[in-house]
Parts: sequence; structure tokens; C-alpha cells
Amino acid sequence: MPTPIETWYTDIPPITRIYITAACFTSLAVQLGFVHPLHLWLNYDRILYDFQWWRLVTNFLYFGPISIDYFFHMFFLARYSRMMEEGFFRNKPADYVWLLVFSAGALILLSFIIPHAYIPFLGSPLAFTMVYIWARRNPYVRLNFLGLIVFRAPHLPWVLLCFSLLFGGQLPVGDILGIAVGHIYYFFEDIWPRDSASGGKRWLETPRIM
Repeated sequence: MPTPIETWYTDIPPITRIYITAACFTSLAVQLGFVHPLHLWLNYDRILYDFQWWRLVTNFLYFGPISIDYFFHMFFLARYSRMMEEGFFRNKPADYVWLLVFSAGALILLSFIIPHAYIPFLGSPLAFTMVYIWARRNPYVRLNFLGLIVFRAPHLPWVLLCFSLLFGGQLPVGDILGIAVGHIYYFFEDIWPRDSASGGKRWLETPRIM
């Protein structure tokens, strides 16, 4: 008879399950000393001149050493990625993979071109992108944050942003990047196609190759 943890794990939709599993194994490998974070982070010089292309992927898989903060980030990634995959992207795996690929690429680009926005590991901003998109697509859902305040889902990213700013003591650049990329996707997928000027064209439509 499967344990509750096994049941929970097998119930996670496949794309989210693969991502969560890869992220857990990456952090475990670092924790056990099999790999160093310096071999995983988003180092543009290593990518461009030493052809270490794996860094474009591995920087999204490491969420820091195993700690309370690590489990906090993994919880948000698992929760909102799962709700996205089971909700808006049910039976649309290619569309969800494309969302992740686009978001990852946009985060890498923004981190590269915006001054002072460089972040060596972009897994947390990617999770924040998922939170933002889910929140904007659920305008009437009411949430309770830490039992203290009740608000509608679209306010969730901003509540989390203020929470990070309050307890982090510095500007949460990663969260801001996640919100920016999430809004870009939301605008071109949910708002722009309904505008008469768009002609109904979806600029971020999933490529046929996927």
C-alpha cells in the first residue's frame, strides 16, 4: 500500500513532477558534495566561451542549500506549477513546456541586459512567474496569507513581494523579474489577442515543433 508521500508524489502532473524531482536531486547532490554550486550557476562567460551550455538549465534547478527557505520555495513551485498544469494547461503538455521555456529564456535575457538585475540562480524567479500568471488568471479566488490578511489572488505576487522586502532587507530583484516575465506572458496570451488591433493573433503561440 503506497504511503501518503508516494500518493502525493504520483498525483503530481508529469511536467511539474519532473521539474520538482530534478530540483530535489540537484540540491541533494550539492548537499552531499557531489557537485559544487559554481558548476551550476548562470555564468555567461563560461557559457559563451567555454560552451558550458548545461548552465542554461542547471541554474533553474538549484534553490540553495536544504533549509527552511529551500522548502518554502519548493512548496510554492510545486503548488503553483501543479495548479497551472492541472488547470489552464490540462491535456496541453506542449503548451506548458513552452510556457516554461519562454519564461526561462526571458528571465535569462532580462538578467543579462538589465543593470544590477543579474541573478546566478533563476529557479526562484521562475516559480514567481508561475505564481503571477496563476494569480492573474484567478481574479476571484480569495486567499488567506498566514492567517493575517485576506485578499484576492491577483494581489498575491505583491503580497509576497512586500513580504520578501520586509524580511529580506533588500530589494527582491528575483521576484521583480518573475513578475515582469509573468506579466509579459499574461499580456500577450490573455490580453493582447482580445484587442482589435491584434487581429486575434497570439504572439506567444506554442511553436509547431513542440
